[in-house]
Amino acid sequence: DSVTAIRWDVPDAPSLAELADAPLPLGLRAGPIRLTFHRDLYFDTPEGDLRRRGVRCRVRFDVEDRRTLTLDVPGMARSESRVTELEPNHMFSGDSEPARRLRALVDAARLSLDTALEVERRVREALLPLLPVPQFVLAYDTVTPIGGSRASPPPPLFHELVVWRRPWGVISQARFARAGERRYALSRVSTDRVTRAAPLSGTGLVDGDAAPSARHVAVLAVAHGRLALCRSGATLRLSFEEGGGEEACRRAMRRMLGNVEGEVRLLGVVPAAGRRPVIEVWLVRRLRRDLTAVPPAGLQWFAPQDIIARVGSPVLRDPATLAALAVAARSELVPEWSAAPLEAADQDPLGTGGRGGTTDETSRLTLSELRAPALPAKALDAARPAADQFINALLSSLEFNARVLALAEDERTPLAARLRFLAIVSTNLDQFFMVQVGALKHQVAAGGGADTERSPDGLTPAEQLDAIAIRVHPLVARHDRSFQAVAPAAATAGLPIRTWSDLAAGEREALDRLFKNEVAPLLTPKALTRAPGHPFPHLADRRLSLAVVLRDKPEGPVHYACVELPASLPRFAALERGVIPLEAVVLAHLPTLFPGREVLDAYTFRVTRSGDIQLDELGAASFAQAVAEEVRRRPWGPVVRIEVDRAMPPALRELLQRELRFEESDLQSALGPSDVYAAQELVDLGALGQLAARVRPDLDYPPFVAEDPFAGCRSVVEQLDRCEVLVHHPYDAFTATFERFITEAADDPDVLAIKLTLYRPGGPSPIGEALRRAAARGADVSVFVELKARFDEELNIGWAQSLEAAGIHVITGLATLKIHAKVALVVRRAAGRTRRYAHVGSGNYNADTARLYTDIGLFTADDGITEDLHALFNELTGSARPPQAAFRGLLVAPTNMLDRFLSLIAREAEHARAGRGGRIRAKLNGLADCTVIGALYRASQAGVEVELVVRGICMLRPGVPGLSERIRVVSRLGRFLEHGRIYYFANSGEPEYYVGSADWRPRNLRRRVEVVTPVDDPKARARLDGILDHELADPDAWTLESDGSYTRAGAGVTV
Repeated sequence: DSVTAIRWDVPDAPSLAELADAPLPLGLRAGPIRLTFHRDLYFDTPEGDLRRRGVRCRVRFDVEDRRTLTLDVPGMARSESRVTELEPNHMFSGDSEPARRLRALVDAARLSLDTALEVERRVREALLPLLPVPQFVLAYDTVTPIGGSRASPPPPLFHELVVWRRPWGVISQARFARAGERRYALSRVSTDRVTRAAPLSGTGLVDGDAAPSARHVAVLAVAHGRLALCRSGATLRLSFEEGGGEEACRRAMRRMLGNVEGEVRLLGVVPAAGRRPVIEVWLVRRLRRDLTAVPPAGLQWFAPQDIIARVGSPVLRDPATLAALAVAARSELVPEWSAAPLEAADQDPLGTGGRGGTTDETSRLTLSELRAPALPAKALDAARPAADQFINALLSSLEFNARVLALAEDERTPLAARLRFLAIVSTNLDQFFMVQVGALKHQVAAGGGADTERSPDGLTPAEQLDAIAIRVHPLVARHDRSFQAVAPAAATAGLPIRTWSDLAAGEREALDRLFKNEVAPLLTPKALTRAPGHPFPHLADRRLSLAVVLRDKPEGPVHYACVELPASLPRFAALERGVIPLEAVVLAHLPTLFPGREVLDAYTFRVTRSGDIQLDELGAASFAQAVAEEVRRRPWGPVVRIEVDRAMPPALRELLQRELRFEESDLQSALGPSDVYAAQELVDLGALGQLAARVRPDLDYPPFVAEDPFAGCRSVVEQLDRCEVLVHHPYDAFTATFERFITEAADDPDVLAIKLTLYRPGGPSPIGEALRRAAARGADVSVFVELKARFDEELNIGWAQSLEAAGIHVITGLATLKIHAKVALVVRRAAGRTRRYAHVGSGNYNADTARLYTDIGLFTADDGITEDLHALFNELTGSARPPQAAFRGLLVAPTNMLDRFLSLIAREAEHARAGRGGRIRAKLNGLADCTVIGALYRASQAGVEVELVVRGICMLRPGVPGLSERIRVVSRLGRFLEHGRIYYFANSGEPEYYVGSADWRPRNLRRRVEVVTPVDDPKARARLDGILDHELADPDAWTLESDGSYTRAGAGVTV
């Protein structure tokens, strides 16, 4: 590809193939055709500095994974060199001639990928007629952008014929070109390949006007383990300065710190987005005088934990600051961000030479002021939603996981439970990335970020991703540290996690046999290469893998491969003493998988793919088939997270991140450096659940014996004829209550019909068998199986097919709505009278989860409730539209539930304004509906006392002066997952109680069919009061503060 080459445009692939076989002009003889592939990556600064000067910086990877760095500068000879570095950024800082020339032109640290092309090339030489002397080289190129998906690869951008003359040729290039143009009727290409590719592929930049010229620096100053932020009123932000490079950084330091002394280092660069310029993020350490004791005006120093806790709140949501802090959060140059325990200030680990005596006092004063911020007057108008009124839902979800992690850190928690809580945090984060982060990345990649797409708290999708990265990186580090703290306790209990090096000979021999017989047959090594024609392998979602570093010969280049561990085998192999991770066994046997090659090292990693499905609910001919097809596509979703062993070198991390991003086109993928998370110990701590199962019983919670609220001498329906029964699982046994209710009904010849909903029924159960028996004896059995229960779709499809095969009427879909209600109805005729019996609950009809979740259910034969429920089932079975009936007692979403709840809240406010007092108490999983939150704010302003037990997401800000000072929110976590929903309204001495399946979230109130029932039985009401009293008074409960953080009075902990 000499710069003196002549290039012609070829209209299409058939024309290119015809040219490759055509006779050559001037009577020259054609040599044999060779087929090659290569990838060309072109680099430039974000401003296009090289492009404006006509310079091209290219890295080429050929089929043998050889790497060539080329620099073309106008007026100078091409500089080209074969390089050994694996990654471009290391090539640019190397000793090759083009690298040295490049650094003389531009700051190589600022270079990033500009255009990526893959070239399929057919090459032949033009020889003299009688002598085998090559005169010209002819390349027939098909140029394709790197990107697209395997299912929809990108089309070629263009086809070219490229000709360059051999140095010893006797025929001039001009003469050959004229003859070729006459013979083939081709047109020359006047622009270079990058310029030609940019407007066609959407990659690269065509001219200087397309690149943003603005550039800012952000300064992150660190001293005594604390970070500096500038305070402006009630908000905090980093210090920014126009310009780029160290000079701009020093200017910012002078304005921020009063001097320019200190050690500076570039952490990274944030690309321009919308009106935001490119941001260089600079780290400043080793300040020459103490700035923490008496900080300059407006400058405050904070422990990283305090900054992390307030990210996304009104105090700290400046978009540029969030983007810059996301760079710091992932950088190993800022270990303070991991929230690791800091050294004492007098040890001065950062070498500042200063004092830290007054820093804590100053920072705590500021945080105290900002914890309950005085909101502007417009934000106190509860009738008008404002961003400052709400906590971000996704950040609230991460806070929930931090609280679960605190249970694992609590030494009072039994060992087996600590391991389970560690596993739960891991699997929760998996789902968080698959669903929430996947949805945000889809919005960003599709061009989202406009004001219309802001969250209720005012953040765009991109800003939410920045805030999530800032929160998750330290959470992952804390998760690792928690495991390191629990592992010695497991070892003391006789369950050490062993390494290969400490195994005895006999243990190794046993594992050798295990590998040979059980593991090796399931392994398939796959090359990780950029070599064209050798596609980067598809990496399975959440499958633990080993990235292997190989070399063919001692002085040869390094190559990468991967080995995916089989998901069908346990993560830990049992030993006589303890266990060993499966990856350690595979790593020890890697040479057998790569014979003749030297295994230099190996590192564990895992990718997480977006788990959302895009279902055309209105256009699907077969709903079950449409769901099944979308579920089959899920494993091919874009990668949203990469977890790696902390020891994995940066070059390998960058390769994984770049290649996995290329799986999708730029319009579909938003994978970036912030999505790479390093694990200190084991990658994927979700497998610790397997380890917990091996812990001795005495190191777990004591055995739990559930009660049976129904007498054994009479049937359930006979007892319901006398009174309602409220059950509280798992304290009341699921098998002895709901399972018994359905089983008895199925075998009762007087039962004419059974109707129920199934959301997450799990595997085979006595309930399914009972329904089949009822249908077999002729009862009318109708079951609504919700196929859209995320990640349970395939199980539910199996349930639907199995029940249909038994002659049961199965409904599997309601367009645009999920059926989340947990309701069952039994119709029975005895002694000439027909009666209906109902169950309305909060939990799935699943015996396995009923042992782990706390749920509330009401059994009743009340005519009003059962009549309402019968009307609901008739609508579900007889119509494809949302329920329309006028329900008298039940609260049914999306029909009347939201309006009824708003009316009940407004009634309490009226009572309070009239001097009759007002009180609302509720227990629920999530509170995220802005309309309900606004109603609660108005009730608080009217004088209503509001007490809420919210297990997970809560967007309401309690304790804000003038808005919510009468609202208290606690979160209670422990042995069981709190899943029940209870609603209480005092109603001036005539209280009303409700239980059911709905939270106060938009999806429950507006996009799902939910059922909440009134509870009138005095005994049942007393039990609900007892549950609320106990949970609101629990000293180990977490209290939500107005800034979104949680405090735990019983343990003195803040997250």
